[in-house]
Amino acid sequence: MNELKQHLINLIDLQGPIPLSLYMAEALGNPEHGYYMKQDPFGMKGDFTTAPEISQMFGEVVGLWFANNWLNMGSPPKIHLVEVGPGRGTLMVDMLRAMKIVPGLLDSLSLHLVEMSPALRKIQGEKISPYLSPTWHDRLGDVLQEATDAPLFLIGNEFFDALPIRQFQKGPKGWHERLVGLDANREQLQFVLSPEPVITPDLIPDALIRAEEGAIAEVCSAAENLARDVAGHLKDYGGAALFIDYGHDRHGTGDTFQALEQHEYVDVFKNPGNADLTAHVNFQRLKECAEAAGGRVLGPVPQGDFLTAVGIEQRASSLLVTATEQQKTDIMSALKRLVSPDEMGTLFKVMAIIDPGLPEPAGF
Repeated sequence: MNELKQHLINLIDLQGPIPLSLYMAEALGNPEHGYYMKQDPFGMKGDFTTAPEISQMFGEVVGLWFANNWLNMGSPPKIHLVEVGPGRGTLMVDMLRAMKIVPGLLDSLSLHLVEMSPALRKIQGEKISPYLSPTWHDRLGDVLQEATDAPLFLIGNEFFDALPIRQFQKGPKGWHERLVGLDANREQLQFVLSPEPVITPDLIPDALIRAEEGAIAEVCSAAENLARDVAGHLKDYGGAALFIDYGHDRHGTGDTFQALEQHEYVDVFKNPGNADLTAHVNFQRLKECAEAAGGRVLGPVPQGDFLTAVGIEQRASSLLVTATEQQKTDIMSALKRLVSPDEMGTLFKVMAIIDPGLPEPAGF
């Protein structure tokens, strides 16, 4: 048994069942054994592949989306550019390559990367330093506190899905929290329900009040708080944020918590610290939180529609001109994977939070 799993079993044996959010936080972010803290999980050799790892076109058109907003804002002399969960730095490098063609834009950027993993910070620095020198932060809140002297651009690709969630299951007398406990032999992790219904029904969206008995609701307070904080900051200081993730655009029930190891789905309790843990994003809830904080929200729209609207097909055409036959096949395959409804085009959504005074950006 791995050390982190044994640590969690000992913890639960000592103090009783723990919220799923704590299990996720430990499995992903434990300083010594957490999944993101000890390895490079991205790319074809890792456990999962994100859109920027599929094709440079993705990051390039996202970069041009921000460039267009910068021009619409009158080309301010300073902008804080922030990425949350930058992975290997691939998305940011592709964005900066595209933004470089806009005169004056790169010179205006102060780059901030929100990343806890020392291994990934090293990779990001090596990739991005030819363009800009980033400043790293452990938390987005630190950036928002500092970045009050200029507008802010923020990008988050597959960031919300890895934030810790709590789960609640509908019972005859209300919602019970779905906790992580131990089996009868006290040797394995498993789901257990809180004996009594939770006393904080405000956690559950009103739309789910009539959910059927046995239904599971997922709540991600960290994502909700982030949406509020970003929206409030953009309202006060200007700018735009773009979030790309997989999830649903309406309140709903269902267990979307999953574990991925070596590109295969595995039991969520099998190997904590060695598998990626995610849950689908509730964009409707994030939209409500951001609007309540004074931000203007656009979308969510399907990723395929957004990428098409901001010019990914034109970018593919320009790359095809000088491509070899094998490269042409790769470009068209990547384009299909990113925009096709039966691949990433529909499951993945794009949502923007912007300063209410900003002209309407493309893609929505």
